[in-house]
Amino acid sequence: MKAVLMLEDGKSFEGESIGGDGEAIGEVIFNTAVVGYQEMMTDPANAGKILVLTYPLIGNYGTAPKFNESKNVWMGGLVIKEKTRIFSNWQAKASFDDFIKEQNLVTMSEVDTRTLAVHLRQKGEMLGIISTKSFEAKELLAKINDFKKKPAESLLFKISVTKPSLIGKEKAKYKIAILDLGITNSTIRQLETLGCSITLLPHNTPASEILRLKPKGLIISNGPEEDVGLKEVVNNIKPLINRLPILGISTGHQVLAQALGAKITKLKLGHRGVNYPIHNPASYKGEITVQNHAFVVDTDSFNKIKAVKITGYNLNDRTVEEIESKKLKIIGTQYYLASPGFNEVNDVFKRFMKMFKKE
Repeated sequence: MKAVLMLEDGKSFEGESIGGDGEAIGEVIFNTAVVGYQEMMTDPANAGKILVLTYPLIGNYGTAPKFNESKNVWMGGLVIKEKTRIFSNWQAKASFDDFIKEQNLVTMSEVDTRTLAVHLRQKGEMLGIISTKSFEAKELLAKINDFKKKPAESLLFKISVTKPSLIGKEKAKYKIAILDLGITNSTIRQLETLGCSITLLPHNTPASEILRLKPKGLIISNGPEEDVGLKEVVNNIKPLINRLPILGISTGHQVLAQALGAKITKLKLGHRGVNYPIHNPASYKGEITVQNHAFVVDTDSFNKIKAVKITGYNLNDRTVEEIESKKLKIIGTQYYLASPGFNEVNDVFKRFMKMFKKE
């Protein structure tokens, strides 16, 4: 069945529909990772987006529930070059084809994703629509314009837990709280490896309720950027500064920076992939990181904040990747805190735990 992707600047790409029928409108982004298609599809940070995978062959190793980063696929649509006819992986439980059909995800294949990625790199990320029903340019562009006029709705109420939820052993030595903006399962697994008792909290939990739980520390998770519900989250975080150790991850990092008084700005082209280099200015060491964001902390506004330092820069464009304050017991990372290996834990989690182990 035919499908078309129409971008808001009038550029269109034809392909073949291999998932759910219908239409999907959202910001068109692309990710350069070679593997991880299932993790990307179930990452809540991609909620409402149309994701383009630049690696040309998708589905090689199938899918399995253990690789889901959340309970649902939150994306609006998916665009790929080619779907593999076979898959091979001892952990696989189903094919990529089965997965997208089960999720009823609007998906296009046989698209020239190389040209599409170059176009987005030159013009910037923009709105687009995938359609399996209408192929008239004027009609599709009109739908995009109508979408732009609609008031923005928060996705956090759908993504976040609706009530406090305990994960792990209740009597664990270290009790931490996670403000759930779209927490990933891989993050939870690392914290469980460290022996933490985790309480997931709704995204709009007020500061007084968080303090009442008396956690050793608070993590503000990753999640969708530019969500209208984030303003409330920022206001709820402000009273917690210097009251307990806080770790912000990706969108959580942006929330933390804004609570401190910094501004955030949007990049022309987001950082989305698994090979972004960062550098700590206090050392000669670098690190390769996983990133999935379009917004960054504004350096000039952040430099006016006392007691907090920039401890990591992106080596490609010098954007802020990490902040820290030992005095305020704060760490923020724009990059994802990916596990370095099987049952291994990212060092940032260990640094965070040291902040409340000393108490």
